[in-house]
Amino acid sequence: MALVKFPGASVAAPDPDYEPEEDDRTAKMSFLEHLDELRTRLIISAVSLSAGFVICLFFAGHIQAFIMRPLYATLPPGGRFIYTQPTEAFMLQLKMAALAGLFLAAPVILWQLWKFIAPGLYAHEKKFAIPFVVFSTFFFVAGGLFSHYLAFPWAWRFFASYATDYMTFMPTISATFSIYVKMLLAFGAVFQMPTLVFFLARVGAVTARMLIRNTKYAVLIIFILGAVLSPGGDVVSQALMAGPMLGLYALSIVIAWVFGKRRPA
Repeated sequence: MALVKFPGASVAAPDPDYEPEEDDRTAKMSFLEHLDELRTRLIISAVSLSAGFVICLFFAGHIQAFIMRPLYATLPPGGRFIYTQPTEAFMLQLKMAALAGLFLAAPVILWQLWKFIAPGLYAHEKKFAIPFVVFSTFFFVAGGLFSHYLAFPWAWRFFASYATDYMTFMPTISATFSIYVKMLLAFGAVFQMPTLVFFLARVGAVTARMLIRNTKYAVLIIFILGAVLSPGGDVVSQALMAGPMLGLYALSIVIAWVFGKRRPA
């Protein structure tokens, strides 16, 4: 409440026209309250993921065909996927349903992530909730599609090309799917770069000029991340990870320039 001193008055009187400013941050939460909030968000995310898994389980056969048939087409003539354990093929379908369920539940999980970090944001920053969920979901799915249709088949075709008359390429389905998932999630993560830069630019934390000035450091970090995130230690996988990240960094510069917070003249 604002206080106004009247001439000749010894005490301050409340100003009837004063409207208290809205506190930009919510009341501080205790450590236990943060843990309880985290537990709630994790439970909701787990339930949504479980629901997505159950739904996708009914379409496990179609999901398996969607994933494996393009890969089968890249094998040399006569090449086939094999499994060596009795439960391997059955577990593969469960894993594929879980992966598809993750993409199905992605909007809910990202919304819970936003709800967890929102108490630490200012009021004008909280209005980005819907753009955050929409952009994060879009780029996560875009990264997964890029990996599925371009990156992983290209890498698979490259490795399959080393088959010779005395070596037959017959990968196990579990090893194949393991590499597939690692690349899919890695690309889904790195495709979040434009979303991250968008929000940092909106709050004034980064600018297009700053990103351009630090390009050489960004390139170094990108190739380090490419080596860390690539499913294999080979140069091909690293290049497949680093190449799109360089393109995303260039896109992020444009996003920061278009949507960046304008400084007053």
